[in-house]
Amino acid sequence: MVAKLSSIEKKCRDRELKMTEQRRVIARVLSEAKDHPDVEEVHRRAVKVDENISIATVYRTVRLFEDENIIEKHDFGDGRARYEEATDQHHDHLIDVKSGKVIEFVNEEIERLQEEIAKAHGYKLVDHRLELYVVPLEK
Repeated sequence: MVAKLSSIEKKCRDRELKMTEQRRVIARVLSEAKDHPDVEEVHRRAVKVDENISIATVYRTVRLFEDENIIEKHDFGDGRARYEEATDQHHDHLIDVKSGKVIEFVNEEIERLQEEIAKAHGYKLVDHRLELYVVPLEK
């Protein structure tokens, strides 16, 4: 039985990238991530599947996927590059600076307001990235 391709594996196939078994493992780890792992975390997860995957292989593969716009790199202010699969579905990020938790959200009012601000200054908004850094409310 053939394993179902992850979404990142499909993107690699569509771009005709050479896919080694180690790249497939890394692609699956990134596709299945519900968080925004850094390279070290991707490596920890990948070696659970294939203990022969080196950290250097993860770095090279992540760079390749980033260069091919398959994944996006984020800097959430914690000194680590974090990654998520690139999609056509826009979202913003709320980052808890105490725990490091990252929450994805979409807010139509914020999207509308950003377009209005650009227009008021004589521009058309073509892209943006919004990251809100937060701490929990005191209870």
